[in-house]
Parts: sequence; structure tokens; C-alpha cells
Amino acid sequence: MRKIISFMHISLDGFVAGPNGEMDWIKVDQELFEYAGKRISKGNTALYGRVTYQMMENYWPAAGDKPAATKHDIEHSAWYNKIHKVVLSKTIENTGLTNTTIISDNLPDSINEIKQQAGENILLFGSPTATHSLIQQDLIDGYWLFVNPIILGQGIPLFTDVKDKIKLKLLPTTRQFTSGVTELNYTVDRP
Repeated sequence: MRKIISFMHISLDGFVAGPNGEMDWIKVDQELFEYAGKRISKGNTALYGRVTYQMMENYWPAAGDKPAATKHDIEHSAWYNKIHKVVLSKTIENTGLTNTTIISDNLPDSINEIKQQAGENILLFGSPTATHSLIQQDLIDGYWLFVNPIILGQGIPLFTDVKDKIKLKLLPTTRQFTSGVTELNYTVDRP
């Protein structure tokens, strides 16, 4: 069965965005782009909340075609255009969308149906509201966290309204980047 892995930048004090959704504190450089690009290139399904999906749709489909496109833009745009996208939204209609599935209700059954399909793990990108919903339904199987060397003090937390303890197991793929960002990989330790 496929697993849902949450891919998230996080501050040392557990926030994924500032109070107004700011992400200008996230450290991203060529080293991190190349590393993340290699890891996500193996995936064939991306999961987004509505806000993150619309942000991605506004940029990535044509990013690789722009005259000043970077290597990262070209590679990530090609990946984004070929993967299957799953979006959690009650407002987007599932009409005319290319290679995209909208889930608007019955979250556990819909997600578990997608988990049963053939393919690689499902990567959940950003999307704090969607992440919170999936955590509450115990549908996330792992966390791929990029801990940024900053304390925000306030903002949108990664973990909120957690009903039960979630036991995690640290995987040996932990890595520190020259920017000071530390990658932590956890799998949910279910009985």
C-alpha cells in the first residue's frame, strides 16, 4: 500500500508559515533544490490543499518554458506536469483539470482508495490546513521535514488539534545542509 509522506519546511519552533502565511523565512538554495528534486522525482502523485494547489498551478505548468528558467524550474516544471495531482477542496470543481483529482468529501475513504492504487508514495506538499485534516484522520504515514534555523514565535503550526499521540520513528536519512537547514525523516510508528 502506498503511503502519504508530508513534505514540509518548518521553523525550529514548529511553524510552517508566519501568522499571515508568510514563507519568506524558508532557506532554499541550489543544494536543497537538487537534493529535494532527486527525492521527489521518484514520486508520481502529489497531494495539495486548495491554496497550495492554486499557487502551484499559477507557476509550475509553464515555469520551465520561460526564457530565464533555471535548471530547477525546468526540472520541477516537467515533474509537476507529468505527476497526478490530488487536491483536497470543497470549492474547486473537478472539470477540465489535467491529471488532477479533487477530493471534496469522505476524506478517509477517498484517501485510502488512492493509497491502494499502484505507484510510489504520495507526497503531501505544504498545505497546512490539508495536513491538519489528514493528521486528525490518521492518514499521514510519514513526515519529511526541513527544519529551518529560525524561531518564528508565532504563525501556523504544523501540529495542531492532535487528538491522540502520534509515535514516530526517525529514519537514518537525516541530513544537514550548508544553509543550516536540517532534514528529518520520520515514519509513523503504528502498532
